[in-house]
Amino acid sequence: MTKLFPALAFGGLALLTSCGSPAPEAPPAIDMAALTATIQAMEDAYAAGYTAKDADAVVAYYADDVVSYTKEKEPLRGKAAVRQDLTEGFAKDTLGVKPTYKVTEIFVEGDHLTEIGSSTSTDAAGNETNHGTYFSVFKKNGDGWQCIRDISVSHKPAEKPAPVMQ
Repeated sequence: MTKLFPALAFGGLALLTSCGSPAPEAPPAIDMAALTATIQAMEDAYAAGYTAKDADAVVAYYADDVVSYTKEKEPLRGKAAVRQDLTEGFAKDTLGVKPTYKVTEIFVEGDHLTEIGSSTSTDAAGNETNHGTYFSVFKKNGDGWQCIRDISVSHKPAEKPAPVMQ
């Protein structure tokens, strides 16, 4: 009996563990080409809004609680802060800046997506005024995506102030 009890206990344990719930199904495969096209369309709409100096069209890209990081400024927190910054920038634009954005990589995990892209800005005559790299983090919102964080880096060297003549 002493040898039979451990064998029955082990067999019962094996039976109980084999009757557990089935393994969860793997999430559906992501169509990365379609997702990249969706994010590129968002970038194109952002650029069109920026070119038209339409702050509302640009902030449609963002979630209400966005935090946007730009050089030489404190982070912009929320759509209202982004809208105000854009409006002020549009008022100072004397070059007719036209940006373009190109998705270079995307990474998806659950309901979050990280995009890495390149940016180029030209003036009204088509001359490049700036270029750089940006990162945007999106969160799924219903059937679409909204940017919750972004940061951009210019590759253009900073202009050095002219020496002061004394």
